[in-house]
Amino acid sequence: MCSTYWATRPTVKSDAENVIKKIEGVERVNNQINVLPPSPNDDRIRRAAFNAIYGYPALNKYAWESVQSIHIIVNNGALTLEGQVDNEGDKNIAEIQAKGVPGAFSAKNNLKVGSTGSDGEETVVHKP
Repeated sequence: MCSTYWATRPTVKSDAENVIKKIEGVERVNNQINVLPPSPNDDRIRRAAFNAIYGYPALNKYAWESVQSIHIIVNNGALTLEGQVDNEGDKNIAEIQAKGVPGAFSAKNNLKVGSTGSDGEETVVHKP
């Protein structure tokens, strides 16, 4: 869904690569996960964004998924939302919540509107 992947720690990148390498039939891995620079300020913004977004009643349903569909990326104070939500209203609420996070220099909303079918295929209803 997201064309760029991010990790907050280098170990997440290497752990992901090591797990994929162990899958039978995998001959090589092209690990394109980017590691965000360590930053206590970015960590604080990330936590505040998580609480603002997933703590909002209409968006709380996304917090209960095994992998949350709203991905919060903070890089040098710039907050970006990636992923997928069910409807345009949820996308707009997530953006409003992100823009209200103290300390974030900017908030960009790259969320797509759609759903994932029972076969795991993404059905995008609207691409901004």
